[in-house]
Amino acid sequence: MKIAFIGFGEAARAFTDSLKGRGEAEFTAAYDTKQDEAIAAAARSRGLRFEASVKAAIGGADWVFAAVTADQSLEAAKSALSALKPGQLYIDINSVSPGRKKETAGLVEATGAAYLDMAVMAPVHPRGHATPVLIAGKTAADLEPILGAHGFVFETVGNDVGAATAIKMVRSLFVKGLEALTVETMLAARASGCFERVMGSLAETFPGLGWPKNVEYMFERTLCHGLRRAAEMREVAKTYDELGFVGRLADAVADVQECQGKVDAKDLRKIELSDAISEIVEKRLAVGK
Repeated sequence: MKIAFIGFGEAARAFTDSLKGRGEAEFTAAYDTKQDEAIAAAARSRGLRFEASVKAAIGGADWVFAAVTADQSLEAAKSALSALKPGQLYIDINSVSPGRKKETAGLVEATGAAYLDMAVMAPVHPRGHATPVLIAGKTAADLEPILGAHGFVFETVGNDVGAATAIKMVRSLFVKGLEALTVETMLAARASGCFERVMGSLAETFPGLGWPKNVEYMFERTLCHGLRRAAEMREVAKTYDELGFVGRLADAVADVQECQGKVDAKDLRKIELSDAISEIVEKRLAVGK
């Protein structure tokens, strides 16, 4: 089994590390739109060629994982069309709307290659490719034995492309929305001088959320991954709009995630949470609401 990647960020690296540990797959190459030395080094240290073009990266691969930011998923597929061939499998793990995955599947399948809608349902660390995923599409049932043999933890949710990502997109409004709600509430509490009172009141009302550890976690996730989460939430907004519901709610969550992602948070993990939040208030007001 020869595997290549379009996009070599956190998910691709985690999948590579855990699959390599099993010794059952050969990793050939990776391409990323960010042609910088840090990403190149991450690929090479794992035994992959780092290529300057998608065509060079995916040629000869059996499986091609597309693991880019949500706003680049369609462009990633388009860039691969001239290189995809019958017998190859394009595994789309991008967090995008069902409509986007259906459009992508149509393009990929027109080349003769197969397409799999895969939705990653939890953080990729520490389990890597064994992180629970949902799969859907015409190829899903046929792929069950080989995915199982390679240690994937998966559930097939339908024959229609979009069935897997729909579950993730609908769920993401709550997960990323809860992050945004917590972050924005605590920033406003600090800015208005009532941080301890608000924290105490929420801890008493919702003890099951694990205060204040949940606040630390929400800030960590949004500061480290806010820009990527914002792109995902734009796709969630499209999903809700397609269903006839309130997509602008997800867009507002995306705004918060994006603002958090723009904060320079390199040094904030070294200080107490309350002090870090005070600094973030200033940084957020500086980058814009």
